[in-house]
Amino acid sequence: MPMPEIINNDKLAWRTDEEFAREMLAGLNPHIITRLREFPPKSRLEGYGDQTSTITLEHIQHSLGRLTVEKAITDNRLFILDHHDNFMPQLLKINSLQNTFVYATRTLLFLQNDDTLKPIAIELSKPQLDELGNKVVGADSKVYTPPSSGSESDYKVQDTIWQLAKAYAAVNDSAWHGLISHWLHTHAVIEPFVIATNRQLSVTHPIYKLLQPHYRDTMMINALARQVLISAGGFFEMTVCPGEYALRISSEVYKNWNFTEQALPVDLIKRGVAKHDTVSPYGVSLLIKDYPYAVDGLAVWSAIENWVDEYVKIYYPCDDVVRCDIELQAWWKEVREVGHGDIKDQPWWPKMATVKELVRSCATIIWIASALHAAVNFGQYSYAGYLPNRPTVSRRPMPEPGTKEYEEVETNPDMAFIHTITSQLQSIIGVSVIEVLSNHSSDEVYLGQRDEPQWTSDEKAKKVFEKFSKSLIDIEMSIMSRNKDENLKNRNGPAQFPYMLLYPNTSDIDGESATGITAKGIPNSISI
Repeated sequence: MPMPEIINNDKLAWRTDEEFAREMLAGLNPHIITRLREFPPKSRLEGYGDQTSTITLEHIQHSLGRLTVEKAITDNRLFILDHHDNFMPQLLKINSLQNTFVYATRTLLFLQNDDTLKPIAIELSKPQLDELGNKVVGADSKVYTPPSSGSESDYKVQDTIWQLAKAYAAVNDSAWHGLISHWLHTHAVIEPFVIATNRQLSVTHPIYKLLQPHYRDTMMINALARQVLISAGGFFEMTVCPGEYALRISSEVYKNWNFTEQALPVDLIKRGVAKHDTVSPYGVSLLIKDYPYAVDGLAVWSAIENWVDEYVKIYYPCDDVVRCDIELQAWWKEVREVGHGDIKDQPWWPKMATVKELVRSCATIIWIASALHAAVNFGQYSYAGYLPNRPTVSRRPMPEPGTKEYEEVETNPDMAFIHTITSQLQSIIGVSVIEVLSNHSSDEVYLGQRDEPQWTSDEKAKKVFEKFSKSLIDIEMSIMSRNKDENLKNRNGPAQFPYMLLYPNTSDIDGESATGITAKGIPNSISI
C-alpha cells in the first residue's frame, strides 16, 4: 500500500498545506477539528495564568480575502485544531526529559470556496514561568504563517520554518490520536461494556445477541496492548509521548469523557461542524459539505441506529418492557456504577428507562467498537507511515535567528527538519508497530456480517439484519461514487489517496479484498 507522501523535488517529501489540512477531514484523527466560535481563541485552563491565543488579525487577514474575521466566523469559514489546553499542563515535565521539546499548539484553518481547508496560522506555546521559575503564570507563544513572497533564500527559510511549525502541530495531533482517539476513546472505553454484558446478560438475551459480535477479541487485544504498547517503557512511551506523561494525559482526558457524546451526530454538533436539521435523514446537516469522515460516518451511523431500532423493538415494544427487564437493568447498573464508578453520578448517563435510550445506547456501543475504531486505526500505516509527513516526536525547540540551529535551517533545511522530528530509531519502531496495527486479518468479520449463521432462530431478527447488511452495501457503492466525483476535493486529496476507512466491506463475504494493509473496511469489533 503506497503512502500518500507529497514529493517536492528539491527537499524531503514534506506534506503540503493541502494534504496537511485534508488530514483533519479525511485522515487518522478527523474528529478533532472544531469550528472557531471566538477570536482570538480562548483557553479553558484554570490556574495557569492567561492562556489566550496570541494569533492576531494581522496574522490572518491576508488569508481571509475580503472577509473580516467576524464575518468569517459568522459564515462558518474558520476552524481550529486546538491542542493547546491538552498539552500545556504537562509541558514542563515533558520538556525536562532528554531529547524532547514539545509545544502546545493551535492551528487555524480557513474554509475555501471549494470546501477544502487551508492552514493560515499555527501558534506554538510553552509555559511562561514566574520570577522564581516555579509556577506557570501564562504562555510564551509565537505565531507562524505560510511563507510570503521575498527573495528565493528568504522564502526557502520561511518555508522550512512553516514546515517545522506544521510538524510541531502534527506531533500534538499524533500523540492525541494514539493516546485519546485510538486507545482511550475506542479500546479502553469499550471494556466496561464487554465485561458487564458478559456478566449480566445471558447468552440468549436479545441485547447480548445484538452486542456480542462487537466484542470479539477486544479483551485479548487490550491485554496485549497493556503488556507492550501502553506499559511503562512500552512502545507508546518510546514513540508517541515520552515517559509516564503518555498515560497521565489519557487519564486526565477520561475525566471529561461523556458516553452520550460518542454518538456521531452529537459529536459533530458539539464540535460546531454540523447543526440540527429536521429535514436531513440524519437529523443534522454539515457545515463542511465535503467532510469525508462525517459524510461517510453519518451514513454508517444511520444504518447502525436504524438496524438497532428495528431489532430492539421486536423485543421491547414499549418502555415498560425495558424498565421491567431485570437482566437489562442489572447490565446497565454495572456499566454505570462499576464499569464507570468514578463518573457514575454524571447527569448525562441514560437512565435506561425507555426504548429510545436503549436504542441510542446500543447504537453508540456498536459505533465505537466498529466504525469509530476503523476510522482511527486502519489508516495508520497508509496515512502516517512516512514520518516526515506526520512526525510523532519533536526533539528540540523551533530554531531562532542567530543560533546554530537556525543556520542549519538556512544552509541544510532537510537536516534541520530531520534533527527536529522523530529520530531514526523511534521511526523504525513506530512504523513497525503501526504496520501491525493497520492490518486486517484474513478471518475478519465485517459490519453487517455474522460469523455464526444460526445466531438467532427469530425470523424477524434475521430479516432486519439482512436489511442492515443491504444498507451497508448501498453505502459502499455511494462511497465509491463519491470518491470518483472530481468536485469533491477532499475525497482523494493532492496525493490521490481515496478515503475508504469507513467503507463497510460488508459485500466482501470472504474478506479477501480488505486483508492486509488496505485502509478500508469496518470490522465488527476492536480486534487489533
